[in-house]
Amino acid sequence: MTAKLSAQAMARRLVRVVHLIHSLEPGGAEAVLVDLARAAPAAGLELAVMPLVRPRDERYLAALRELDVPVLALDLPSRWDVRAFPRSLTLLREWQPDVVHTHLKHADLVGAVGARTLRLPMVSTLHVVDDGRGAVAGFKRRLAAIGRLTTAARTITVSEAQRRWYLDAFPSAHPDRVVTIHNGIADPGRISAGRPGSDAVRRSLGIPGDAVVVAQVGLLREGKGHHDLITALGLLSDIPDLRVLVVGDGPLRRSLELACVPVRERLQFTGYRDDVPALLEAADIVVQPSEFDALPTALIQALAAGLPIVATAVGGIPEIVTPGEGILVPPRNPVALARAIRALAVDRERRAVLGGAARSRFEQGFEATSWAARLRTLYVDVIGDEGQKQVCRAASSGPGGVPVRQEHHTTWEARDTEGVL
Repeated sequence: MTAKLSAQAMARRLVRVVHLIHSLEPGGAEAVLVDLARAAPAAGLELAVMPLVRPRDERYLAALRELDVPVLALDLPSRWDVRAFPRSLTLLREWQPDVVHTHLKHADLVGAVGARTLRLPMVSTLHVVDDGRGAVAGFKRRLAAIGRLTTAARTITVSEAQRRWYLDAFPSAHPDRVVTIHNGIADPGRISAGRPGSDAVRRSLGIPGDAVVVAQVGLLREGKGHHDLITALGLLSDIPDLRVLVVGDGPLRRSLELACVPVRERLQFTGYRDDVPALLEAADIVVQPSEFDALPTALIQALAAGLPIVATAVGGIPEIVTPGEGILVPPRNPVALARAIRALAVDRERRAVLGGAARSRFEQGFEATSWAARLRTLYVDVIGDEGQKQVCRAASSGPGGVPVRQEHHTTWEARDTEGVL
């Protein structure tokens, strides 16, 4: 009876969650965490973010502070600095969360120690498929997995494809404790038929107003298929008004610039940009020829913008893109990639139909507020699974010296997410 009443109380109040992450440098996991912070209040969540390392680029740090999200910085010089353990314990005791939510392997290890010490439920999100080879990479992966497997009440995979990989890679993981929740992003607003701002963006990039623009967004690293896109562009010389935007930066930048010399006049590298929704104003098609991707945020951004997609049928990509929103092709196949790009480049009407379906798919499954609501439901479940260790102690002091303060129990009404929870 007590547990039932406590569960009902949890359903009516804000759930306090500390998100541990290795850093707040610009990246996919960090970007979606900022989007979650924007959506959290409407879903009944109160967030704090604990980065292990102070970022050199502070744009995400500033964004969180503008949202009044506490940043519990550990200010460490390295992700593997052992001072993370005592410092995180001190901050967790001070902030008193209901749940510890970790992101990526460094935070998994630190968060596991903190959660076990303070008897807090822990949730871990896997953002990548960590198949790094070599003894050092394998050791780090196993070390993080120990913390996750022994402590996490739930491990969140961002796609069913990633979940299958994880259960195969770690057979000791209990399938019932590994759940898939697709990430979401804040709604940037659909690009209308008239594409407001398109001409201005194209002028700023030196792209002709009548060009058909294909955009690829993401880190310039192995496995993202950038070389395949360059090869495909070389096969599309009969479409003279086709232009390609490569948005992002990374270790392959120099080699890609050398490889694209034969098609350089039709391809442009923008470098890292934090205004991807604005850049997509200039695009007609988004392409993602990855060799594997757990759940690429760039394609969720394409759905939100209402743009048709050409992508490879690998990893979690088919969970974002169906034939209703774009064309899926085999990986490492520039010929098939070129054929799909051609089909959309020459057919404006088909692009419009697919783009409309893309926007609808975003609204139904990938908008940040509904994503935050699904996370809240999970948090309430794991608090219940942990036997209401924090909620049922009310104002008493729990193990590890963590008092559960009455002011945490702020009443929350699900007006903004009615029908989601």
